[in-house]
Amino acid sequence: MKLPKMFFGWTNLKWLIKEFIAMYSVKDSYFSKKRFESSIAFLSACWVVLYHVYSCRATITNSEILADSALLFAIAGYTVNQIQKEKKPMPPPDGPGAGDTTDESVK
Repeated sequence: MKLPKMFFGWTNLKWLIKEFIAMYSVKDSYFSKKRFESSIAFLSACWVVLYHVYSCRATITNSEILADSALLFAIAGYTVNQIQKEKKPMPPPDGPGAGDTTDESVK
């Protein structure tokens, strides 16, 4: 009797590892590095808040939960913002004739 092919097989695990390696190299990857890093930032903030609430559940107040989550989600939001920033075009260099090919710059 042959076992049915499942997702968590050795072939799929090798593919997943190759795609994670390709994500952090110059090769094309199935996954997006930006989305992966932003989701890691968000999920780590969630887990830290949940762990702190669980470990101090006898004495923690609502304001402490709010302060923890506001700080951690602000850090995660800043990380996501930095990841999502697009490169702005470089301004043209200053100086006479720098990058300008028209005759007006010579006058």
